[in-house]
Amino acid sequence: MEYDNFKKVKQVLWIILFANIGVALIKIVIGTAIKSASMTADGFHSISDGASNIVGLIGINIASKPNDKEHPYGHKKFEVVASMFIGGMLLFIAGKIIFNSISRFTNSVEPSITTESLIALIITLIINILVCAYENRIGKKLNSYILVSDSMHTRSDIFVSIGVLFTLVGVKLGLPDIIDPIASLVVSGFIIYSAYEIFKSSTGILVDQATVDEEKIREIISGFKDVKGVHNIRSRGSENDIHVDMHVLVDPHRNVEESHILAHEIESMIKTKINQSAQVIVHIEPYYDKDKNYFELK
Repeated sequence: MEYDNFKKVKQVLWIILFANIGVALIKIVIGTAIKSASMTADGFHSISDGASNIVGLIGINIASKPNDKEHPYGHKKFEVVASMFIGGMLLFIAGKIIFNSISRFTNSVEPSITTESLIALIITLIINILVCAYENRIGKKLNSYILVSDSMHTRSDIFVSIGVLFTLVGVKLGLPDIIDPIASLVVSGFIIYSAYEIFKSSTGILVDQATVDEEKIREIISGFKDVKGVHNIRSRGSENDIHVDMHVLVDPHRNVEESHILAHEIESMIKTKINQSAQVIVHIEPYYDKDKNYFELK
């Protein structure tokens, strides 16, 4: 990701941060006033959205630093480390909500629900939908891992808010008070699942999980008539920081300059077909009919 993209990501995170803080304060204040555990829990979930924006800003600041002697591949994985920290915060918040919900089963409190509180929840729900759509669209446009991940987190908040809304309406219509702490447990389930998604995607990047299908690389390579075979195809990284390397076999009598040009053509085609920010390394090897320890292109 270029420096300008990092700058734009920071601007988006600042905008989303203020939106999330506003939504969280509305939910917590109203949830406390009407004694609704589910709405208050939803408010703390919204705080986690704001906290994730702060961690994202810190991660982006570090990730945007240029390559140096100690980090020859750059600092981009700090963005992933920041995401792991967000996942940890979500688990902590989920645990707190579960503890409070369990205590509400033995100390039931009837929520005092007003039309105004329902309207406020609907307004915050609309804000979350707009925030999620905006962040996801910009994240894909800028190819930003943390923006897309954060928008998924906000999306879970939307489903949680919808659940809380139906719960409050149910209590207002006469359903038993116990539905409120039950809804809080459902809220915590959404938060735990959000944490799981963050850990799953982040861990894959940190352990260098393959990011590009080998068959797709072979399909691209097969378009070059001067390439006789390809093997040792590897890929790693994240969507905005893909690294691909492979061994390509060519006529052993091909000179160095021609092989060099071919390697650059392969690199350019992979960037065009997969991702312009991809970093590609092509290792050229001589092709001999007797050596079949590779994938031969027809």
